[in-house]
Amino acid sequence: MNDRAAAQISARHSAHPPAASPPALQDRRIEQACRFIDGFDDGVPTLRQIADHVGLSPAWLQKRFSEALGVSPKQYADQRRRERLKSLLREGDEVTGALYEAGYGSSSRLYESSDATLGMTPATYRRGGAGARIAWTVAPCALGLLLVAATERGICFVAFDDGEAALTAELRAEFPHAEIIPDIGILEAWTAEVLRRVEGRPPRETLPLDVRATAFQQRVWRALTEIPQGETRTYSEIARSLGKPAAQRAVGRACATNPVSIVIPCHRAKRSDGGLAGYRWGVARKEALIEAERAGG
Repeated sequence: MNDRAAAQISARHSAHPPAASPPALQDRRIEQACRFIDGFDDGVPTLRQIADHVGLSPAWLQKRFSEALGVSPKQYADQRRRERLKSLLREGDEVTGALYEAGYGSSSRLYESSDATLGMTPATYRRGGAGARIAWTVAPCALGLLLVAATERGICFVAFDDGEAALTAELRAEFPHAEIIPDIGILEAWTAEVLRRVEGRPPRETLPLDVRATAFQQRVWRALTEIPQGETRTYSEIARSLGKPAAQRAVGRACATNPVSIVIPCHRAKRSDGGLAGYRWGVARKEALIEAERAGG
């Protein structure tokens, strides 16, 4: 047996894989950790439990997991638990039964975190969002009309169209069971900041958001905000930057499902051949946004 083969076998059985361990082996370990978390039915597993299951040290697992997915094992586990809860509530399960089946140890812990978990109380979410309140406003811009909608926690929807009726219809289709109300001035500052970005000017302030996303969507959306103003990246380039070179289609889907265009600048993503197709609000608007950013407003 040569030294290289011995080193590979040692790495497979070590609880502390070296930093230079093969990427394929590292990915398998992370996949095993995800499967263990997904199948864990007693709340959220500890880092030690996950590490022991895949044969890694907790510190190494924490570091590699965060690098690969952009979230820690605990954040991933919390998200999966939220997804199970939402699925059960959508299927009509009673709140008490759903929270225990999803792995919440007590109803008080769920209700304390319900804003972060569902954006509303569990009972409201079970009714399809009935009772949630979303304010909206429409402002003219170089690309037609801009709609900005928000809950009390932050912006939840941004859209373009040429008519106000079409925009409000789009908003109601996106949130069919929420209470949709015209803005009375609360959104003025947020809308002004969105308009500033439409004009290609640099952001002046951070805008609060109230959006739901998977761990992968979060990573893609974060990558989009890190693309310098006026520049673009292909879906493949974004996928490679996330350490997932084969995930360009998933990157494209994450861009397509972005509910807050401009704030999360999905117009900066393009096809591998350089084409700008795939923008929800039209290729002409996408091109205009890029040109405005390049010109600096």
